[in-house]
Amino acid sequence: MAGTGAVAGVEFAGGTVIGGTAGPGTAGSEHDVIDPATGEVVITFQEAGEADVDRAVAAAAAAFPEWAGATPGERAGALNRLAQLLEERAEQYAQVETAQTGKPIKLTREFDVPGSIDNVSFYAGAARNLEGKASAEYDGLHTSVVRREPVGVVGSIAPWNYPLQMAMWKVLPAIAAGNTIVLKPAEITPLTSLMLAEDAVRAGLPAGVVNVVTGRGRVAGEALLAHPTVRMVSFTGSTPVGSRVMEVASRTVKRVHLELGGKAPFVVFDDADLDAAVQGAVAGSLINSGQDCTAATRAYVQRPLYDAFVAGVADVMRGVRLGDPQDPQTDQGPLVSRRQQERVAGFVDRARSYATVVCGGQAPAGDLAKGAYFEPTVITDAPQDSEVVQEEIFGPVLVVLPFDSDEEGIALANDTPFGLAASAWTRDVVRAMRATREIQAGCVWVNDHIPIISEMPHGGMKRSGFGKDMSQYSFDEYTQVKHVSLEITGEPRKDWHRTIFGDR
Repeated sequence: MAGTGAVAGVEFAGGTVIGGTAGPGTAGSEHDVIDPATGEVVITFQEAGEADVDRAVAAAAAAFPEWAGATPGERAGALNRLAQLLEERAEQYAQVETAQTGKPIKLTREFDVPGSIDNVSFYAGAARNLEGKASAEYDGLHTSVVRREPVGVVGSIAPWNYPLQMAMWKVLPAIAAGNTIVLKPAEITPLTSLMLAEDAVRAGLPAGVVNVVTGRGRVAGEALLAHPTVRMVSFTGSTPVGSRVMEVASRTVKRVHLELGGKAPFVVFDDADLDAAVQGAVAGSLINSGQDCTAATRAYVQRPLYDAFVAGVADVMRGVRLGDPQDPQTDQGPLVSRRQQERVAGFVDRARSYATVVCGGQAPAGDLAKGAYFEPTVITDAPQDSEVVQEEIFGPVLVVLPFDSDEEGIALANDTPFGLAASAWTRDVVRAMRATREIQAGCVWVNDHIPIISEMPHGGMKRSGFGKDMSQYSFDEYTQVKHVSLEITGEPRKDWHRTIFGDR
């Protein structure tokens, strides 16, 4: 039966988990999950449609009163049990994530899965940390109290580049705050989200708190965004689709949380540690085969270091090992699909007419040709207004450009519509502080690029969206603030009444 089967020893009953029960969708169409390293079908499932979204939202709405009424300690306890389950199944999660995305197994084992487990543990603590203004008699006549309450049913749409981690970033703050959720993962990478939903029930979360529907964005996604019972929507993906999310959500005045595209600048000043910058640029641009919104994509290097930086990055990139994602020695796996491979190749091929491809720039031949691989690539001499500088490529491609003055370097870093992440490389504390102050991005690293931690917020500005993932700031996004005012004098007539009737 389509939608059933095992991947890395994990049984799947279909592409949905609704009200705690796994099963196939009812849209009447099938979708293949493809291993991008081999082009082979991993599993086929029946897609979810509008009726499945309706059932999932109804299940979430039915579960909301009980879950919202649970004590913070009870919610924290369930999340701690979930963290324990994930710890016990960490290798299965890593294997399944690699099978559906093509990520190297060392990335899923050492980054995706451990980071996700840490997120669960963090939000178990956040559930018990409701912050608000101190209760007080601000006018002397009333005691004012601020309550943070859950929003209700949350509809979330997660991307394909970090299926497990992005599902966590959507699900965890929402449920820690007492909301219930319907998650639509990318249809090409739904498997670890389905595992998460089933493990949530095993951990003791009431059925219906976490629901997953796997279907097309134009069908299941739009139905979720437009559903009148959904009070908030959270989306991670491209900026054009984010605009569509805002448009649909606005019709029912939903709260919107968006983490959109990026084009992260990597600014290297002339006093930087050159070797550290070279190593950081390669790691920061190639993580997850460059399929990362915060990946280093534009390196601006002050002219005294420019030539050595380009040569050093190209040399390190040539030594990166492409291969079987299941091999622990593999550094870089394939892109997520043939479609993504063709998209990246298109950017690079068009750039040949106006820029220089220093290394890489093509799909490898031989045994790797059966997968969606693309070589690590360095491009120079591209104009600042060219598409490889301005648009999100989402592949293992780094564009390197020179600058002269500090002012020019920062101005170039800010010269795109995006503002998700950036890094500055310098040994000078004054330069570092200036860069972190003036670069327009939601996160600016100094002398590193990419590291994220559960305690700190992740999110952008400009056309990279608004709202935060991870941290207490993210938890707050999924609560609504209520002011409660209690009159404490017992006097039947109040001084302000005279503005409406009579004199005092």
